Parts: sequence; C-alpha cells; structure tokens
Amino acid sequence: MVHSENGAIGLDCFPTPHLALNSADAGELRRVRRFAEWQVLAAGRAHAVLSDEWRAFRGRSRRVRALLAAYHELVQWRYGLARAAPSRPGTAVPVDPERFLAPIDHYGPNCDRIGRVGRLRFNSTWNEDDRVFTGGVSTPAFRITLRYGRAAQSRFLRSGAAGDILTNSVRLPDGTRIDGNMLVRGAAARELARELAARVAGRGCDTRRFETGGDPIYVVTAGNSARAEMFRQAMELLARAGTDDVASWQQARFLLYQAPRTKRGSDSVIRTFLVAVGGVLLGAAPRLVHDVDLRCLVLGQDRATVLPGDPGLEPAPRPSENS
Repeated sequence: MVHSENGAIGLDCFPTPHLALNSADAGELRRVRRFAEWQVLAAGRAHAVLSDEWRAFRGRSRRVRALLAAYHELVQWRYGLARAAPSRPGTAVPVDPERFLAPIDHYGPNCDRIGRVGRLRFNSTWNEDDRVFTGGVSTPAFRITLRYGRAAQSRFLRSGAAGDILTNSVRLPDGTRIDGNMLVRGAAARELARELAARVAGRGCDTRRFETGGDPIYVVTAGNSARAEMFRQAMELLARAGTDDVASWQQARFLLYQAPRTKRGSDSVIRTFLVAVGGVLLGAAPRLVHDVDLRCLVLGQDRATVLPGDPGLEPAPRPSENS
C-alpha cells in the first residue's frame, strides 16, 4: 500500500483528480489543488473519532453506527465548503450548494458525460450548429474523460453487449449479484443528453450552451435500492474488517463508488472517508489514485477492486482504448 509519509494523513493521500483540472490557468490550477488541504483536515477529524470507537468497541453494530456517523459528517462538511465557495462564472450549470445534500433517491440518477467533452478544453468556443464546444487548449480533465470514454467503448466491444446500455454486474460480499451503474452510448446517450438539458432547464438554469451534440457516453448511477444495498454491505464489511484487512477495504472502496448518496460532492466525501477509515484499519493512511472514481465506475469490478498503489503492485499503465 502506498501510504502518506510517516503513515499519517497528508496531502499525498489526496492527489487532485484530473477531472477537476479543467483549466490552463496556473492560478486556477493552484486553487483547485488546494482542496486537498481541506480533505486532510476533514479526514484527520474523522480518523480521530473512528480510532476512538475502534478502541472502545469491537461489536459490529456499534462500529457500523460510527462509520455511518462519520460519513454523514463528511457530507455536511462538503456541503459547508460548497456554501462558502464563490460561484464560478462561465460554467454550463451553476454550482447549487443544496445539491451537495440532495439525495439521489429523490432527484433521479447522476449522469456524468465521458468521452469527448469540449467544454473541458480551456477557452473553447460554443458551436451552436453542433451543440458542442470546439477548439481551445487541452486540459487534464478533457484528456481523462476522453481516455475513459475509449475505455467504456472497449468494454462494450469485449462484452458483446447488444444495444447502447451496459450494466455493471456487482458481486456483493454476501455472494449475491446486483445491478450496479450503467454505461450509456449511441442513440440512448443522445436522448439522455436531451433529457438532462431539459432537467437542468427545469431548475431554472441557462442551458443554451449545454452540450447535447457529438458522440456522448454517460456514466449513470445504479437504481436506488441497489445503491442502498451496496452502501449497507460496504459499511458492514468495514465494520467486520480486522487489522490490515486490505481486501475488505478494497471491496468497500468499489462498493462506495457504486453507491453515491448525493447529487453533488460524493467523490470528495468518499475519498476523504476512505482515507480516514483506511488509516484505522490498515495502520497507515492510504494514498488514492487520482482517477479512483472513474476506475470504479467505468472499468468494472474485476479491474477496479485492486488498484495501482494497493499492496504488492507496481503503478499500472493509464487506461486506454484497449483497457
């Protein structure tokens, strides 16, 4: 396991996701990378509370309650940061802090576009005819979404899936299988893009430059009951885990990414939670790969449970169209 220096929770536990680096402006990139400082503080607080609970109680039910409380506190922490953050002009959909608390159960699945996403290029321009952004300067966010779009297309080819929807089958710790998140392409993805634009417009947002053209691929969260079950079993698994039980932490990591709770902010909450819990279970704070979310949502369970930096592994090559 690649740990933070001296085993403590530090900045190296939280490499900035390339998905967040959608600018070529040095000042803006520094601002985004500083988010790791907030994660270190929040993970440290959660780790301290959980460490006390682990020492005081060995019963599974009490530990589950402690894990749930820690997760809830991190959701509140992320919401507080969103409320305090200045709005970012020029984005297609303005940041609404309340969506960092809004449950997916009540507001519909999260749908995130991968593949070629023109708005993620710096200083791109709107092409009204094609309903996409064109030109501009490539950014890490643009490159990572393009890379995972190719990886998604490769999964469609390997699976032999008929049609435009590929559902990730998830093995739960109790041995049963459940439908996880979906990858959507082709005509179904283009229809979904139009539905999303209508949904955003219904919230009173300006969607005149909402990308619905091109060849979109979407990552769509699992159904409500499936997400609830994956989240429950992830917490149970962590509560049962023994000292240095890396396998349970790895399995729970995948399940938590398959089971986000809120419309916004789940990635940073899950990262912070995993580092805090990992520090308790593994004896030292783990370092997450920057694209852990995309790996868990796009590559499938067999390829996204053991990840680069986990025990005994050399860093893996980045996903490509042949991944």
